Amino acid sequence: MPSLRRRAKPLLAVGAVLGLAVLAVPTVLGVLAVLSWAEAVIATAVLLLGGLVCALGAGLWLLRRSVSALATSVNGHTRRVTEVLGQDRLEITGSLDEVGERITRLQDHALPRASREIQRTVTVQGRHDYEQQVAWAELREYLDVAPFMPPLRGWAASPDVLRLLVKLIDRHCPELVVECGSGASSVWIGYALRRAGTGRLVAIEHEARYAELSRDLIAAHGLDDVVEVRHAPLTEVKSELAGTEAEGPVGSAPLWYDLSRLGDLKRIGLLFVDGPPQATGAQARYPAVPALLPHCTDDAVIVLDDADRPDERALGDRWIAEHRLHRTEEQAEKGAHVFTRPTA
Repeated sequence: MPSLRRRAKPLLAVGAVLGLAVLAVPTVLGVLAVLSWAEAVIATAVLLLGGLVCALGAGLWLLRRSVSALATSVNGHTRRVTEVLGQDRLEITGSLDEVGERITRLQDHALPRASREIQRTVTVQGRHDYEQQVAWAELREYLDVAPFMPPLRGWAASPDVLRLLVKLIDRHCPELVVECGSGASSVWIGYALRRAGTGRLVAIEHEARYAELSRDLIAAHGLDDVVEVRHAPLTEVKSELAGTEAEGPVGSAPLWYDLSRLGDLKRIGLLFVDGPPQATGAQARYPAVPALLPHCTDDAVIVLDDADRPDERALGDRWIAEHRLHRTEEQAEKGAHVFTRPTA
């Protein structure tokens, strides 16, 4: 474009000079009387028209050259842009292909495993939820409980474990049931004993405040004559009750319920071990058998809740080895092991 402007300037100058010369000739001829003034005017008009035609032709020629130069320039830029974009496209395409391959590998390996794990978890949880709903409905119907019952599961025992306890109460008709721990389960066991028409429950609780709450819950259901919630703080236990494998928090001696509060418990027919909490020490529930088995009847049944946990599995193994008990593993959400003395 700049070269066209440089070429146009001389042409415009020459055109201007020729135009002035052409206009001057008719005028001079008119003054010299070679042409009349009318002829001179007509000649001037003709020359002006011819000049305009020439100027338009020159302008069109310059415009054509400009368009041609512009097209050439655009084509050059287009080629360069195409080359750059082509190279970038190849790089981007290569990167996308690599990402696609990685995604494919992830789908082929990681996602199926994750999908199977999620499906398995959902299936297991769904089965647990269904079983608990069934057990809850069976307990309510069988025990004819109050319209509003304390919730189960979570920290409390699950409905399937309570269903197991109810079956054992109906089968053995224990004179005394002892529960290590207290709360919602104490209410359900109380209803089971009332329906059986015999026996009572002593629920042992190590926290005074929680023992009071459990008593209020028992009273609200009118089970005071069947259920006693007894406060027995955690204290250091004798070595023969703790064994050598249990340790309390941060190197302290093992803890269990204060035995001085439990001396009157005799002829225990059913022992439900659901405390103390695991946080109180390793194998925190182990002392239940060495401490209370001497006060149990010969046909007493011991039920250990949360038996799927490693601690409970280990202390159950010790009960079997040290006290020659027989273990039956029951299907339950958190695991339930039933221990009995071998029959003669």
